[in-house]
Amino acid sequence: MQKPITPRVHGMLDYATVLATAAAPRVLGFPAPAAALAYGMAGSYLGLSALTDYPLSAKRMVPFRTHGIAEAVSGLALPAMPWALGFARHRGARNFFLALTGVTFAVAALTDWQKRQTAPEDA
Repeated sequence: MQKPITPRVHGMLDYATVLATAAAPRVLGFPAPAAALAYGMAGSYLGLSALTDYPLSAKRMVPFRTHGIAEAVSGLALPAMPWALGFARHRGARNFFLALTGVTFAVAALTDWQKRQTAPEDA
C-alpha cells in the first residue's frame, strides 16, 4: 500500500499539532496537570520537528524514522496520561489526549517513513 503522507506533509501536520496542543489548555480550560502535559508535549513536538531530517526543519539531525519511533512511544503513553496525572474526569482534557493518540497513530500509519528527502524543496 502506498502511504499518502510524505515527509513534507508530515512536517506540516507536526507543526499544526504543536499549535493545537499549545492552544488546547486555554481553549478547553484544562486543569493544571493537563495544561502542563499539553505545554510539555507541544514543546517536545516542536523540538523534535525542528530537528528532524525532513522539509520544514530548522536543522536536520534526527533521522525521519527515529522521529516516527519517538512519536509512537509518546502515542503509547498518551491514553494513560489523564488517569496517571489525575485529570480523567475533565472531559475536554481527557478527550483531547485520547484524540491526540488517535491522530498520532493515524498519521504514523499513513506516513511513508521510507521516503528519502534529498533537498528541502522535495515533497
